[in-house]
Amino acid sequence: MRGLACLLMFQTHCYDAWLGGDARNTRFLKGSQLLGTLPAPLFLFLAGVSFALVADKLIRKNLSPAEITRTMLRRGAEIFAFGLLFRLQEYLIAWGWAPWSDLFRVDILNIIGLSMILMAILCGITLTVCRRTHDSYKGPSGDSYRGMPSAIPQAAEKGSGFSRCGPALVVAAIAAVSAIALLTPPLYTTWRPTWLPWPLESYVDGCHNLGAPQPWLFPIFPWSAFAFAGLAAGFILFGDLLFDSRLLKDRARNHTTETLAFFAVVGAVVILLARQLDLSSFHLYATYDYWHTSPNFLMVRVGLLLVITFLSYVWCRWGLATRGFSPLIQLGQTSLLVYWVHIEFVYGRFSLLPKRAESILTASRGLLEIFLFMLVLSLARTRIDWKKINWKRMGGRVQPA
Repeated sequence: MRGLACLLMFQTHCYDAWLGGDARNTRFLKGSQLLGTLPAPLFLFLAGVSFALVADKLIRKNLSPAEITRTMLRRGAEIFAFGLLFRLQEYLIAWGWAPWSDLFRVDILNIIGLSMILMAILCGITLTVCRRTHDSYKGPSGDSYRGMPSAIPQAAEKGSGFSRCGPALVVAAIAAVSAIALLTPPLYTTWRPTWLPWPLESYVDGCHNLGAPQPWLFPIFPWSAFAFAGLAAGFILFGDLLFDSRLLKDRARNHTTETLAFFAVVGAVVILLARQLDLSSFHLYATYDYWHTSPNFLMVRVGLLLVITFLSYVWCRWGLATRGFSPLIQLGQTSLLVYWVHIEFVYGRFSLLPKRAESILTASRGLLEIFLFMLVLSLARTRIDWKKINWKRMGGRVQPA
């Protein structure tokens, strides 16, 4: 899925940067831009799924909520720092013509890092409340009291940690998605936090220093909702919450296929529901912006993410991805690196083609070159053990015996 996000990102950036003249007024570019609404949600959704995977492992190790929160906060802070570093790099490379305000752009890495920080806080609070609630049903010896039987045997409890809090974590994540979706329209209009300095307000509504929300930025509202959707999906998947093995008396079986198939069905239903809501005469908000702030469009994209998750699983388990080398899997392993590098060769000073001046055919050739270049870069990153290379000998120096 990360590799698919990279491919969709490449085509969006290449055609947007290089197409010029009449090519910018074609359905082809509009279709490319429509596909361009998927890469950022994919990256954020997968950040949530990965967060759930790591958090689930920490939970099963019986780490305390505070320890889990600190660990995940550090991960989020690292990604956010990478986002700030990326903005500094872009500004220095474009020195002379890039405005200083570019240093404060809210880009995709920034929102991934912030979303991870918010998810860490949410999971920490939820686990703390869940643990205290669970402990309140135990007596001094650790046994259940008030005549209530223990939910799971003591031996199983030792290995599961806070896994019984899985449903609570899912509910909390879904509640966060709903809250972000419902708050986005007013925060872009009547509730805009204009009292904040614009670099801070931009993280809420993407206003930048232009006085109004900008569609090309990635503020918390609504973009972090995709990360929380991935968090909910991840906890459902890794906790096997839909097909509880204890109830089915089949503890050795993994229900990944069934869970992801259920995701696809739910995704299709969500898409149809969102479409019907959009066509209805009822509107919850006075200002309705379907493509940027509407909860309906967010629902459609979440539904698509759930469907894509299942299709990706099918492709990787039974499709061509199982037969030899998979370029998408390879790109997905180094998604941060290829994102970081390709920007300079598309939008930056080292652009492979002149900006806003090419035909569809020429831009497509450039897209193929970018794809192959990023694939080679990804292979060099993962297939070569750079630590074992004797750089001194390659530089002509003789190693002492």
